Amino acid sequence: MPTITRDQVKVPMDVMPEARENYIENYMKATRGTGRLMLFACDQKIEHLNKDFYGEGIDPSDLNPEHLFEIGSQGTIGVLAGQRGLIAQYAADYPEINYIVKMNSKTNLVKGDQDDPYSPQLYDLEAVLAMREAGVNIVGLGYTIYLGSEYESTMMAEAGELIAEAHAQGLLVVLWIYPRGKAVPDEKDPDLIAGAAGVALCLGADFVKVNPPKATDGHTSAQNLKIASTAAGRTGLVCAGGSKADASVFLSDLYDQIHVGGACGNATGRNIHMRSLDEAVRLTKAISAITLADYTAEDALAVFNGEKDFSL
Repeated sequence: MPTITRDQVKVPMDVMPEARENYIENYMKATRGTGRLMLFACDQKIEHLNKDFYGEGIDPSDLNPEHLFEIGSQGTIGVLAGQRGLIAQYAADYPEINYIVKMNSKTNLVKGDQDDPYSPQLYDLEAVLAMREAGVNIVGLGYTIYLGSEYESTMMAEAGELIAEAHAQGLLVVLWIYPRGKAVPDEKDPDLIAGAAGVALCLGADFVKVNPPKATDGHTSAQNLKIASTAAGRTGLVCAGGSKADASVFLSDLYDQIHVGGACGNATGRNIHMRSLDEAVRLTKAISAITLADYTAEDALAVFNGEKDFSL
C-alpha cells in the first residue's frame, strides 16, 4: 500500500506560510495518506440534469440526492466533489466526508453546434470559506475548463485566480479539463489530453481530471495516458470514470491507468452512484483497493463481489 508522510507533501510556494500546515492536512485527508486521489464526482445534477439519476439501468435510490452522501459516508473514498449548495444541504448530517466544492457548472442543454461551452463560476471563495468556518469539512475546490472553447480564456483566468486564492487559504484545487468546442475535432486525442495536463500544471492545480485518451495504432489508451501523466509534472492526473460500465472492465481499466498510464488516482461518479447503496459502497471499496492500496484488478473485483475484505 503506498503511503506518504506529512513531510513528503510537496507544498506549492503560493501556499502562505500560515496556511502550510492546513494545506498538508487537507492533502493527507484527501489522499488518505497515500498521495493518490479517489474522487467521488457528484456534480452531475447540474452537468447532466436528471438523466444520470433516474431511468433505465439506474437504481431507484439514485433519484434521492442523499444517496450520494450515504455512499460517501459508508463507502471508501478520498473526497466527495459537488456544488456548494448540494454540500451545504447535507454536510451537517455527514461531517466525516472530505468535500471538494465545485466552483463552476453548466447544463448540457446548449449543444456544441449551437455555441462553444462555457462553465461560469457560480460563487466566490468567501462563500466557501464561510462554510468551512461553520464546520463543513472542505479540503479543496474544483473547477472545469473547456480547453479549445472560444471562452477558454475566461475559464482559465477564473481558475488561475481561484487556485492562487485557494492555496493562500491552504485548500487544494482539482481542475476538470476537457478539450471541447468547434475548434476541437477529437476530444480524446492523446496530444490534447497531454496538453490539458500541462495547462493544469501551469495554472497551479494540485490534481487534474481528464478523459482517458483514445487508443492509437500500436498504443493502448493507458500507454497514451502515460504521456499526459508525465506532462502533468507535480500536478496529479486522474481519469474520469465515464458512463456506467461492467465492474470488471472498469476495474481493469483503472488498474492500467494507474500502473501503465501513471495516473495517481481516479475521479468516478456515474459508475458508482447509479447503483444501489450496497453495490455502490462495494464498488467504492474495490476502486479504493486499486487506487489506495495497489490491489490487482482481480483482487479488487473480489472485493466488489464480496469475496474479499478491504479497509483502510
